[in-house]
Amino acid sequence: MRKIVLLDGNSIMFRAYYATAYTGNLMKTSNGLYTNAVYGFVNMMNSILSIDGLTHIFVAFDKGKKTFRHQAYADYKGGRKPMPEEFAMQIPYIKKYIDILGIKRLELDEFEADDIIGTMSKKAKDYFDEVMIISGDKDLLQLVGDNVKVCLTKKGISDLEEYNEDNFASLMGFSASQMTDYKALIGDSSDNLPGLSGVGPKTAVKLLESYQTIENIISHVDELKGKLQETVKNEAEIAKRTKMLATIATNAPIEYSFDDLEYAGPNLNELHSFFEELEFQSFLKKMNFKQVEKKEKQENIVNYHFNELEETIKVLECSNEVALEVELDGDNYHRANILGIAIASENNGYYLRAEYLKDDKLKKALTLNKNILTIDSKKTYVSLKYQNIEISQFAFDLILGAYVVNPSYGNMDVKSIFEKFIETNIVFHEEIYGKKATYDVPNEEVYAKYAIDKCQLLLATHKIIEEKIKANDQTKLYYEVELPLAPILGDIEMQGFKVNRNRLNEIGTYLQDEIKKAEESIFALAGHEFNVSSPKQLGVVLFEEMKVGKPKKTKTGYSTSAEVLEELAKVHPIANLVLDYRKYAKLYSTYVVGLLDETSEEDPKVHTIFKQALTLTGRLSSTEPNIQNIPVRTVEGRIIRTAFVPSNEDGWLVSADYSQIELRILATLSKCSNMLDAFNNNVDLHASTASKVFNKNIDEVTKEERRMAKAVNFGIVYGISDWGLAEQLHIMPYEAAAFIKKYFEIYPEIKNYLDECVSKTKELGYTITVYNRRRYMPEINSSNAALRKFSERASMNAPIQGTAADVMKIAMINVYNKMKEAKLASKIVAQVHDELIVDVVKEELETVKVIVKETMENTVQIGVKLACDVEYGETWDLK
Repeated sequence: MRKIVLLDGNSIMFRAYYATAYTGNLMKTSNGLYTNAVYGFVNMMNSILSIDGLTHIFVAFDKGKKTFRHQAYADYKGGRKPMPEEFAMQIPYIKKYIDILGIKRLELDEFEADDIIGTMSKKAKDYFDEVMIISGDKDLLQLVGDNVKVCLTKKGISDLEEYNEDNFASLMGFSASQMTDYKALIGDSSDNLPGLSGVGPKTAVKLLESYQTIENIISHVDELKGKLQETVKNEAEIAKRTKMLATIATNAPIEYSFDDLEYAGPNLNELHSFFEELEFQSFLKKMNFKQVEKKEKQENIVNYHFNELEETIKVLECSNEVALEVELDGDNYHRANILGIAIASENNGYYLRAEYLKDDKLKKALTLNKNILTIDSKKTYVSLKYQNIEISQFAFDLILGAYVVNPSYGNMDVKSIFEKFIETNIVFHEEIYGKKATYDVPNEEVYAKYAIDKCQLLLATHKIIEEKIKANDQTKLYYEVELPLAPILGDIEMQGFKVNRNRLNEIGTYLQDEIKKAEESIFALAGHEFNVSSPKQLGVVLFEEMKVGKPKKTKTGYSTSAEVLEELAKVHPIANLVLDYRKYAKLYSTYVVGLLDETSEEDPKVHTIFKQALTLTGRLSSTEPNIQNIPVRTVEGRIIRTAFVPSNEDGWLVSADYSQIELRILATLSKCSNMLDAFNNNVDLHASTASKVFNKNIDEVTKEERRMAKAVNFGIVYGISDWGLAEQLHIMPYEAAAFIKKYFEIYPEIKNYLDECVSKTKELGYTITVYNRRRYMPEINSSNAALRKFSERASMNAPIQGTAADVMKIAMINVYNKMKEAKLASKIVAQVHDELIVDVVKEELETVKVIVKETMENTVQIGVKLACDVEYGETWDLK
């Protein structure tokens, strides 16, 4: 039996996108590329390719250009909203995926996907035993015939509504051949095709039962009664035009033969690379990796040794280089227990249970060895330091090395990192321990071998990565910045940032009161109580009961997103109250409950984990808890910060915050004379910019004018558009455009520099910081405008933000070392954006203030004066 499946590519990919987009769940890669549509499309294709009896398959797309229908009717498909940029950038990847699957696809000038499918189905019905068309578009129902069936998608490919010759009439009330006549009667709003005024589905079905076609209805118009007769007489030509436009063409020029469409399976190597590029870990795990060609094959035969203490010590003492991995029973190395350690040298791998770490000879061997390679040096450092084993320096860190080579590698599973450089059959981490933060620990031999295998691969991989680092001129960045920073961050995490739990409870009471006030006000306006936290109940109250604004529907009900509520707030006070309710509820759950859960009476400190290899720009992020997301400028955010206090009751918290570091870096990279003069002469840059834009003396600049100038100064760093600035400043786009034009007249070097960033990135394929940190921009030369513009904006900002991140990391290292050299009891406890926070012993306050200010302002020389604002207080709320 031969069976061909004809796919409406546009319909399926739209469904794949909106199936997740309506929830706000837009997946992104670490490069910032949206992938939810591609992910959904892959899932749908997996289901399609498992259809029983499928032998051939073909995909049709719209080309996105005007067709013969537009020539016949200028308003054809008029009024459609433009495709979201987040969706548009994914389409090239969807088409690339189809190509990798080995499936033929086609899009034609002058013809729509429906016409391509119509032409193909007409030819296919005489060649195949069964023709299956899959789409979400009812227009294709007119193609149902003897061995042609149309399956309409409802909730994805797993839920298809089948229309065939046997059931069509019972489902629709007329035959498939009458589908275009039906459209002529009722119209098609999705294609902007008008039907007959006042004629709905029921009337249309009755007319078709009596007269079969629209032409026959028109010729028997005198038999009709009342308003219907008048409508048919007046709108006959409109109906005939709609029928013509709704009729699928079956003469599209298709050159493929049916032999071309036979499905033989994907190119596994390309599919593997595709899933890696889009970071689809779940799909990678399902692939049969043995069928995939890999980079360099690693066939070392490993000799496993278990719990041989003396042999392990000998290896540590005598080997030129050893790989070390600490195996834990959970993700959080501040809480997890050590299961054991693995060590590898050449073809031998050794595993020791945690109990052996008490051995003094082993401790000494680990501490003295300066040639230790490890996968995650911070995790290794912290885990062993809790056991009173301090390895002061590591020779190599896999995750940091891969991150420096390509920042998108840093957040990958260890297996995926290895596979970027070498062939391996090692399993994914979760295949050993499961997906939970606290692991499902298997028997010892399983995880012991896994630990040794990782060490063996580390020995095989590190030189490849080191060579790439050297070739990229990133040796200084890796060995003088990233690698020495890791144990420093480990010490900062272990030191912890003290939280006043009593103050947190007070804040909790305050927030609960605010939540209750907002809730009571909402109930008063609504007229009854309901669950404000339930989007479904809230939607019913707002849009059905109170009739507030124009509702936006999703698959699960009414949308009550922040964006929707902000619009509603313009017409009704209840929307602002809901926004307040959500704000207070989030602060309470995230920071009050969250911070209380992360601390205890025995240890009132949070030991946040700083992610050194996560962001694409080089900045640090934090988790468990994420202290970097605590709002800075809101009253509530400042209240939360009052709960962070010094370790000692009479101590201080010192904050050292770089002032406008990204703008200072922009000034020096662009060699902008006006901006450099402002910074080097301690002139208020925003006021200076405003004075030049508005042609007035700097002392005459108003607060509002300075605010506008500030928005442009910072917006330029992020490639802000006319529309973006207009929205931010609440002005018209043409006013924003004029503002930006004037800005570039004042600072012409900045315009030249930003243009140069884009052109250089197009040439190289990546951006680069002062310290040679790279960020790859694979879509900078894309033919897809949305993808290309996204990369162009990112290419302007990445060198600036990346250099700022590098400066902060170097400053952290230097401040830490100077405080250590001075043998101070004060400790760094956090780094947030451009701010360093130090927990200071009372007697050391002035010393610390001098060290942090002088070090941060003079740690690097980049051609512009760096400024650091130093403040201190009894809590983290220092403003």
